[in-house]
Amino acid sequence: MDLFARNIVGWSMGSRITDDLVLDALTMAYWRRKPIDKVMLHSDQGSQYKSNRCKRLLKTLNIEPSMSRRGNCHDNAVAESFFANLKKEKIRKRMYKSRADARLAMFNYIEMFYNPKRRHTHNNRVAPTVYEQGYLTNQNSV
Repeated sequence: MDLFARNIVGWSMGSRITDDLVLDALTMAYWRRKPIDKVMLHSDQGSQYKSNRCKRLLKTLNIEPSMSRRGNCHDNAVAESFFANLKKEKIRKRMYKSRADARLAMFNYIEMFYNPKRRHTHNNRVAPTVYEQGYLTNQNSV
C-alpha cells in the first residue's frame, strides 16, 4: 500500500504465507510505480520479510526495509485496517468454489473497487486513485 493515497500497488495470493508472496507483490509494486529514489517498505517481522531472497530483492530494487516492533500491530495500523476492511467486505460469510474464484474476487475488490472507488477519510473522502490523480494533475499545472 502506498501510504500517500492508500492505493494498493502490489499484491499476491497463495495457499501459504511464503516469501514468494512478498517477492511477487514487491515486483508488481515496483513495475507499477518505477521509483527513481529509494523507497521504504514497512512490514511486520514475518519470516517471509526476513528471508535472504526478500533481502536481495529489496537491495536490487533500492527499497529500504522497515519492520514493526515485535507484537505491536499499531506500528502497521494502515495495513491492518486494509485487511480488516477486506475481510469484512469481501471474505467473511463467503465460500469461494475455487482458489481461482477467490483470486478473481480479490482482483475485483482491489483493482476495480478499492483503488478507484472506495472513499477514505485520509483522502478527504476521495478514492485512492482519484486522490492521487488530483495530486499529480495539480503538480503538473504548477
